[in-house]
Amino acid sequence: MNVIFIEPAFPANQREFVRALRAVGATVVAIGERPKDALDPQLKDWLFDYLQVSSVCHEAEMIRAVQFVQSKLWVDRLEATVEAHIETAARVREACTIPGISARTAFLCRDKPAMKDALRAAGVPCARSLGGGSIEEIMQFADRVGFPLIVKPRSGAGASGTHRVESREELLRALAAAHVGQGGQVAVEEFNDGHEAFYDTIAIGGHVVHDFVSHYYPNVLEAMRQRWISPQFICTNRIDSVAEYGEVRAMGRRVIEALQIGTAATHMEWFFGKHGLRFSEIGCRPPGVRAWDLYNVANDIDLYREWASAIVHGRPERRCSRRFSAGIIALRPDRDGVIAGYEGLSEIQQRYGEWLIDWHLPDEGTPTQPIEAGYMANAWLRMKHPDFDQLRSMLDDVGRTVKVRAH
Repeated sequence: MNVIFIEPAFPANQREFVRALRAVGATVVAIGERPKDALDPQLKDWLFDYLQVSSVCHEAEMIRAVQFVQSKLWVDRLEATVEAHIETAARVREACTIPGISARTAFLCRDKPAMKDALRAAGVPCARSLGGGSIEEIMQFADRVGFPLIVKPRSGAGASGTHRVESREELLRALAAAHVGQGGQVAVEEFNDGHEAFYDTIAIGGHVVHDFVSHYYPNVLEAMRQRWISPQFICTNRIDSVAEYGEVRAMGRRVIEALQIGTAATHMEWFFGKHGLRFSEIGCRPPGVRAWDLYNVANDIDLYREWASAIVHGRPERRCSRRFSAGIIALRPDRDGVIAGYEGLSEIQQRYGEWLIDWHLPDEGTPTQPIEAGYMANAWLRMKHPDFDQLRSMLDDVGRTVKVRAH
């Protein structure tokens, strides 16, 4: 099978998709934004060919590049795995008559109000929402639904640009910041209370062949706003044994069916609170924050290869072992500036050395990143354990013990 893969070098784990495609027998042509000479030798060795473009999000330029490849060899698939590339890839795919995720599906997986409209019509429970650029319509929505509300970009990823507003005055300020009324558009949603988690899958022909549940502690919006919090997310190995996860899995399958997702990775967010289980949003792509690395360790599997086998052969290669739960904890500097040092690391290594997966500790003198930049923006540590509750307790201990000092 001949596969075009979009942007093989950035972010760093993009090369793993190329590796996996090549490993299962695909001929891989990549399109990216950097010169071919900037690719590392191993990545170049995995590729049959490489084309440089100014932007992989420039639709016309991408169509020309893909059509050039098609003039040289038959193209079976065109794949993208980065959120910002998904819609462009789908439109190029349709323009060049290549099978895969449709432009409609890609749009619904990116535009949050349209996504929720489609899923509510399919019977999937979601928060009430509105998308648009009319201040009057948004204020009327706020009067109907009440506060608090969530204001976010229509096509954003994660918590970037997302705000909780508690009053009409705060809502108006958020709309002004997003230039609503001057051409800007936002998604406005009823606030979901309760616990936040995510459900990730690899689907083949619309049928889930691998799935995973991970939990946030605390919820993302709180985690991205409070410096003192050392936020975590943990993949559970209880997904097959805890009956309550059956409801999450059933909801995920309804979402995949309703949005007509065929063969792809997905990343879905959900809440469980006073209204019961509620869907939040979906990306038609793998999760961020290198979550697949945790799933691989926890399940004795190579998900990059499983994804590639799904694309190339239409079947999985292995089953998940569910041997471990695995999680990451973000370690925030105590202030903005540059890294001055670390405290408590030796104690953690002595207590939990056998359960440590890996860690990232920027060198002294490294500039700090803002906490809003995410879980892997500064220092972090990843761990595993056969018991989910024990792992959570261990990660809590890391958060209490390890201090990242800055000046």
